[in-house]
Amino acid sequence: MIGVDSYTKAKYEVFRCRYQAKVWQKILFAVSMASITGAMAQVRVVLPWSPVPITLQTFAVLLSGVVLGKRWGAISQALYLGIGALGMPWFTGYKSGLQALAGPTGGYLIGFILAALLIGYFTDTYIKSRSFFPMLGLMIFANFIIIYGLGIIQLGLYLSWVKEVKVSLSTLLWMGAIPFIPGDLTKVIAAAIIFLNKQKHSHRYRDNNEDE
Repeated sequence: MIGVDSYTKAKYEVFRCRYQAKVWQKILFAVSMASITGAMAQVRVVLPWSPVPITLQTFAVLLSGVVLGKRWGAISQALYLGIGALGMPWFTGYKSGLQALAGPTGGYLIGFILAALLIGYFTDTYIKSRSFFPMLGLMIFANFIIIYGLGIIQLGLYLSWVKEVKVSLSTLLWMGAIPFIPGDLTKVIAAAIIFLNKQKHSHRYRDNNEDE
């Protein structure tokens, strides 16, 4: 079909450009993905029982690892955190500063870097990971184990140390994980579908200086 062929070709061109890009272009790509993450952070739903809102951030995080690779995908999310910590109001709710990283949602933010790194590593290193089910499994692990795991840990520490409130594990899960599962699972599936046909021969265009 013409539509499918055009879409596949467009994805192929995206990865070809990334592999052939110069350093300044890769920096531009990383800043652009950080900006997209910041924009998606403002699409949010506030939950009355939790300090953690539902956002579209993780969708951008998952894509950053695939589109930019392990090094520049992780750098894009590090830029998102670093620039936000320095004052750019692009954390959820237009927040900024180090207090955002030290707050109840800081663990999720830190998880963004590791999630992008993991996804980028596997998609760059193992061609088979670029098909739908391996990609889906990889993104599920990155989202629900890395991002959720670090997020829940910091949320628990924040409530215990800052708010001086003791909560059970089940309460933490209701505050920082369970309500987000349906939405995040939808985002994971969507992100996996977008790149499920990444061209197997695109590794020919890899810059030998990138991610090696």
